[in-house]
This record gives sequence, C-alpha cells and structure tokens, in this order.
Amino acid sequence: MSRNLLETDGPEWVRKGIITPEQHQQLLALYPNEGKVVGLLPLLGSLLVGLSALSVVAANWQGLPEWLRLLLLLGSMGGAYAGGEYFLARRNESLGMGLIGLGLILFGCGIILTSQMYQLIGYDATGLLAWALAGTALTYLYHSRFLFILMACIGGIVQGYSTGQLGGFSYFTAALTVFGLGYYWWRRPDALLGTVLATGLLWQAGLLIGHLHAKITWFFIPAMLIYAVGDWQADRSAGRALQAPPIVAAFLFTLGLALYGEADTYAGMLRPPFLAYIGALLLVFGLSVAGKYQRGRVSSATDWLLLLPGFYLHGGLALAIATLVVLYAYSGTVLWRAHQENNADRVTLGTVLFIVTTMVAYFKLTWAFMDKSLFFLLGGALLLSLSWYLRRKNAQSLSSKQPE
Repeated sequence: MSRNLLETDGPEWVRKGIITPEQHQQLLALYPNEGKVVGLLPLLGSLLVGLSALSVVAANWQGLPEWLRLLLLLGSMGGAYAGGEYFLARRNESLGMGLIGLGLILFGCGIILTSQMYQLIGYDATGLLAWALAGTALTYLYHSRFLFILMACIGGIVQGYSTGQLGGFSYFTAALTVFGLGYYWWRRPDALLGTVLATGLLWQAGLLIGHLHAKITWFFIPAMLIYAVGDWQADRSAGRALQAPPIVAAFLFTLGLALYGEADTYAGMLRPPFLAYIGALLLVFGLSVAGKYQRGRVSSATDWLLLLPGFYLHGGLALAIATLVVLYAYSGTVLWRAHQENNADRVTLGTVLFIVTTMVAYFKLTWAFMDKSLFFLLGGALLLSLSWYLRRKNAQSLSSKQPE
C-alpha cells in the first residue's frame, strides 16, 4: 500500500464506511509524504544511471557476441525489476519505482535491440506494442503516477514510430492509451495525470489526422471529446486538468485564425465537409453540456466559444475581426467566471488572455499603416495601461468578496 493509494481511494473507503475518517488519517500518518524534489531525485538518478549504462553498451554493441548481448539485456532488465521490488518492500517508494521504471525502459530497449539483431524492427511493430502493453500493465500493478507518465510517453513514441516509419496508425496503441490509461485516471483522478493523459491523447489524435490526410480541423473532434470527458469527472481539479490541453489547442488555433485567416486560401485549407463536421461538433458539444449540467458547471460552457467554426466564412479582414471578437469574448468569460469563483489564479489567466488578445488585435489592425516607432510606443503604453487597469480591477473585485 502507498500514500498515493490512500489519498486517491481513501475518501471512497470512508464514504462506504470501510474505515472511519480517523482511521484514514492514521493510515496516512504511516506513510509520510516526501518532499516533491527529494522524491524525484531517486527517479531521475535511476534513469540517468540507466541511460549511462545504455550508452556504454550501445557504443560497443556491434563488437559483442550475440549471446552476451542477450545476457546483458535480460540481466539488466531483471536486475532493475528485482532492485525495484527490494526497495518497495522496504517502503522506499521513490527509488523502488525509479528502478521499476528503469526496468520498463530497458524492456523497450531490449525489444528494439533484439529486433535490430534479427532485422525485424523495420517491418513489424509487434515488439513495440508489447512494450506499450507492459507499461499499461505495470501502471495498474503498482498504481504509480511515475509509470503512468512513462507509459503515456511510451505510447506517444510507439505511435510516432508506427506512423512515421511504418506508414500505419497503431489503433492498438491508441486503444491502450484511451481505455487503459483513461480508465486508470477515471478511477484515480489526478490533476497532473489528467494533463499528461490529455496531452498524450492529443498527440496521437494529431498523428491520426495526419495519417488520414484529413483537414486539420477534424483534430478538434477528438480533442473536444477529451474535454467533454472532463465535464463528467466528479473531481473538479482533475477534470479541469484534463480539459486544459484541448482548450490551449483551441485558443492557439483561434489565435492563428485571427492572424492569418485574412487570406482566403488559408481559411480554405481548414474547411472539412460542412454537415459532417458541424454534426460531429454538435454531438460532442451536447455530450459536454450534459456533463456540465449533471455536475452543475453550466457556466463553463463558454469555453466552446473557441470552437465557433468561423473558418467557413470567406477570408478577409472581416473574418480576422470576427475571430478577435470571439477571443475577447472568451477572455472576458474567463475573467467573469474567475470572479464568480473568487479564484485568483484564473483571474490572472483571464488577464493574460485579454492582454494577449489585445496585443494581437493591435498588431493586426495597425501594423500596416502606422509609423513603426509610433507603433511600438503606443502599443507598449496600451499594454502597460491595460495591465495596470485589469490588475487593479481584479484586486478590488477579489478583496470585496473576501469574507469579513
């Protein structure tokens, strides 16, 4: 048993009456929470040691006899797993999980090197799929955040190799990430893992869109489906973390449309078949709104402003201005929700988004005809004034909502 398991599953045990709140606190006391930096040192140290050993072996790999190569691969992997179990049994979780992670990395390296020995890696990804499957299994076996992150990286590497070198998208790897890691996160919601999972899924979604040679705007159907899953998650912080990467992608896309959408040829590259795309988008939107309604978060539906399909309009200055209006509306809703929730961090985020949008609008609308020295002078004064004003208003708003 680990502290992470007690922190994630303990509240549910208390709710079901398996243990009392006092017993939950007593159990937590048995597993002290190590400092984050101190806890990371064994993980990083074990990985660096492993990479050092691999570099030495790789430099002399071709000169070693085949039997010695196999012995080195099996011995290093078995030693890492055995060492990990040894330290885990003595409650040194950081070092133990670092060695288990090293064993997983060595397992993948063994697959790659063995495949190269027998000239298999260039034709078949079965070995790499076994690596991804092993990573998923170890994540469930040890309930480790470190292994979860490692597996998300492995899934991205395997998928990148499959699409880039083998010319095919690995739906098995995608399914392992969606259902394997996704189900793990759903049962053990965690903010950091939510961001990692969403980022890994977006990477694989992007690879799929590229493999299918589809319009890049189709990327936002799976991206916003990930966002919709976050709406159904009961743990709000974990749900927001899952939603952050899709929203960042949508904001950057809309920002790019504001900058370059004036050219109709660029906007034309983004237009998938209207009925199919709008139908799929509305379906995901409905799923998202249903989750928001179920969890009492309907006000956050304003995030969907970024998904307005303005690229179907004819390119030109009017499209750029309309996109800027959408960005201003979204930034304003972020500020409004932050004030409603009395959340200082989201106030800062809304302020930054508002200033970035203003900067883009200023560059877009004045660069072509204003003297450049005057352009920079007025732009700097505008941003400094706007930053001061927003910070002042936000501070006043938050201080007025503080309980007396």
